[in-house]
Amino acid sequence: MNFGNVLTAMVTPFDDNLEVNYAEAKKLAQYLVDNGSDGIVVAGTTGESPTLTKEEKVRLFAAVKEQVGGKAKVVAGTGSNSTKESVILTREAEKLGLDGIMLVVPYYNKPCQDGLYAHFREIATATSLPVMLYNVPSRTVTNLNPATVAKLAEIPNVVAIKEAAGSMDQVTELRRALPADFAIYSGDDSLTLPMLALGCQGIVSVASHIAGNEIQTMIRAFNASDHSKAAAIHQQLFPVFKSMFVTTNPIPVKAAVNLLGIKAGSVRLPLLDAKPEVVEAVRKSLVQLGRL
Repeated sequence: MNFGNVLTAMVTPFDDNLEVNYAEAKKLAQYLVDNGSDGIVVAGTTGESPTLTKEEKVRLFAAVKEQVGGKAKVVAGTGSNSTKESVILTREAEKLGLDGIMLVVPYYNKPCQDGLYAHFREIATATSLPVMLYNVPSRTVTNLNPATVAKLAEIPNVVAIKEAAGSMDQVTELRRALPADFAIYSGDDSLTLPMLALGCQGIVSVASHIAGNEIQTMIRAFNASDHSKAAAIHQQLFPVFKSMFVTTNPIPVKAAVNLLGIKAGSVRLPLLDAKPEVVEAVRKSLVQLGRL
């Protein structure tokens, strides 16, 4: 299963009443596919999955699939800290004909490595969809160890990982431990280029909401052995990457999408909207890229 080079972890647009704005979700998905994204991750953690209901997630899956299915991979964020609920949501995604699922490491529960293996195995074996694991210990507390990923890779439909532990040593250990056709994706925009050098496939990106074409060009340049061009694009985009994380994700990127004229709306509690200084930092990055 090839998910492509650039997948966008899409924000979930809300209306003025903080209800999901499905029309704007379709508009945003189309914009992303038209601007560098090979795939869309719907209702992932950047999409505020912890505060979305099951029904909202399923409607989002269907809406994005209807808009860009066949033009880009549509990957459902079905992971949570409840194995049973993740299985139920995964089966709904499969019924809708999505292209894959992303499963985040269970947050708060703090399972051991054997528990993580059992959790992911339970979900993966309940579906025929390709599975991308998602390791982000800064948000989940628990690190998904390379040895556990290697064991999970023996399950036929577990085919990729979004790795966001921030450790190049861990990326190296993953690449050494995993089959050559098992895809490793960066989960940190600013680490995409160094991770490509270590055998990474691409990026599941936040910054691709505003710099998808540039990120796609950087990856293609690297893959064509034009490393100086790839490095120059990385340097150009570095301030953009950092502006997307000046406060808790997805607060800055949602501000960026609003500035682009797509009505992403506010964030749901317990998150709060971007403060003026955050909006200004995001605006500067958009001006730098020529988006404003």
